[in-house]
Amino acid sequence: MIRLLIAASGTGGHVFPALAVAKRLPYCDIHWLGTPNRLEQRLVDDIYPLYTVPVEGFQTSSIIKNIQILFKLLKSVFWIKELLKKKKIDIVFTTGGYISGAVTLAAYISGIPVILHESNYIPGKTTRLLSYFCKMTALGFKETAKYLPWVSTIWLGTPIREQFYTSQNLDLNIPAKAILIVIIGGSQGAVSINDLVRECVLDWIKLGAYVVHLTGNNDSKANTINHPQYISLTFYDNMAALLQRADLAISRAGSGTLAELAITKTPAILIPYPFAAENHQFYNAKFFVDAQAAYCYQQKKLTKDTLTKDVLDLIEDSTKLKKMAYEMSKLITKDSAQKLAELLGNNLKS
Repeated sequence: MIRLLIAASGTGGHVFPALAVAKRLPYCDIHWLGTPNRLEQRLVDDIYPLYTVPVEGFQTSSIIKNIQILFKLLKSVFWIKELLKKKKIDIVFTTGGYISGAVTLAAYISGIPVILHESNYIPGKTTRLLSYFCKMTALGFKETAKYLPWVSTIWLGTPIREQFYTSQNLDLNIPAKAILIVIIGGSQGAVSINDLVRECVLDWIKLGAYVVHLTGNNDSKANTINHPQYISLTFYDNMAALLQRADLAISRAGSGTLAELAITKTPAILIPYPFAAENHQFYNAKFFVDAQAAYCYQQKKLTKDTLTKDVLDLIEDSTKLKKMAYEMSKLITKDSAQKLAELLGNNLKS
């Protein structure tokens, strides 16, 4: 049996694609590497053996703090190296993030091949560096290859969960013919988007729209609007059903969410996270805007009036929404999870 270590941690954009690939590998003995108190502990811990290491990124100007982070990284590399040996790991798969640095270096030292998946349009500095130590870097966007000219890359798209490929039942009380707007701030929510949406939502409701607002866990104003056409949830498990039913999404521009919007053919107004490394969410969004499948606004420039008007215009113009949905459908990359599973099987250490 192939022994595989998956290193995916932190946000849904890292964890969900890795889970999608893992589900296509029933013939593997899978172990999972993450960081403490992150999303993988809720999603992975009951499925695969989960190990955690306390790594973090170099995102501070403090020299002392950076030295402490470096020490943690080096300590984690050697701990992971022992884990690879103990579990007799054959191959490593990582979806990036802070964890990828430590696991890639440990695997490289151990002579174990690493497949790295970069889902963003613009690869971060970490990916650009780590790709040199990987057997292959798989890409979510075909055009990303031009930013990694000196390493081996392959375009396979971004894996999404299996349920997105089949029709799902939505267990929320929304009339069949009602316009549905879904607000998605990412796996951790987005308070700034939440505040803006709450200023607009009553105008959309007056036009007959229903709104499902996924607020995340850190929004103190989450229950301040009470209306039968407005459903506020911190988290919703069946995102496939929700997006399949949605007529329009207002969302961050994480690569995983964008892949889900494409497969469900859901037009979107995208508000990229302004503090994402190297502004990568903006470039993700731009790809969809250029394809005429979405609108995009910088968070600091988006006003209540603009967002209210754009949504009202779209929900009153079914032709425009259908055109955007059609353009979304052209951005689908099918079978990404299966293709990545096959790539892992074909790149075992000799």
